[in-house]
Amino acid sequence: MTLNEFLKPEGWFGREAGPRYVQLRRRLEEGIETGLLPPNSSLPPEREIAELTDLSRVTVRKAIHELVKNGIIIQRQGSGSFVCDAQPRVEQSLSHLTSFTEDMARRGMETTSRWLERGVFMPSPEEVVALGLTADAQVARIYRLREAGGRPLALERAALPLDVLPNPLEVTTSLYDVLAKGGQRPVRAVQKISAINLEPTEADLLNVAEGTAGLSIQRTSYLNSGRVAEFTRSIYRGDAYDFVAELRLSN
Repeated sequence: MTLNEFLKPEGWFGREAGPRYVQLRRRLEEGIETGLLPPNSSLPPEREIAELTDLSRVTVRKAIHELVKNGIIIQRQGSGSFVCDAQPRVEQSLSHLTSFTEDMARRGMETTSRWLERGVFMPSPEEVVALGLTADAQVARIYRLREAGGRPLALERAALPLDVLPNPLEVTTSLYDVLAKGGQRPVRAVQKISAINLEPTEADLLNVAEGTAGLSIQRTSYLNSGRVAEFTRSIYRGDAYDFVAELRLSN
């Protein structure tokens, strides 16, 4: 069956089967799942889909927007809409305190970083509270786009007291490796995970559409002494990560 035949409304559209854009979205999902629209293939233009399905371009646009939000379709400026290449999701345990570099190395994946900010700064009010700093203290701050296997996965912004990380420029790959060499590696952490929709700047850096689902993770890490060593705010692609925690029955 050709794609043109597949999209003809006689085979799937029903006036009592729900919103038109939802029916079209499901039909396109079916075409992707069955391989009629393979990874990296392009969708026909909106005008052509509208003609094939007897639906309005507004309806077609809404259906495609839903697929973009769900990470199934990617839109490239000036090129059109394409089926995303199926990528394995990264499963990360919440039971162990590890770095991004360590997580990816265990999976045999090479990591790279694109630096967005790195240096010594006056702390924000949130950082003063989280790190227990005095008002005139400074912080070492690193902000970077984390990539693995050539794919952008996370935006990571970390702030640390200067006596924990005196020179943020020493961090080239793993922050925790640098902290371990100075005897300042955290031993435990508290994390808060929230579901978000990515803002335009974040979505552009992570190479997904604006409004795509993401995960916001705020982490406060502690030294063996109990002192706060690190305050991290990270944003992860929702289509790339699964966070897993082991739960035990309470006595």
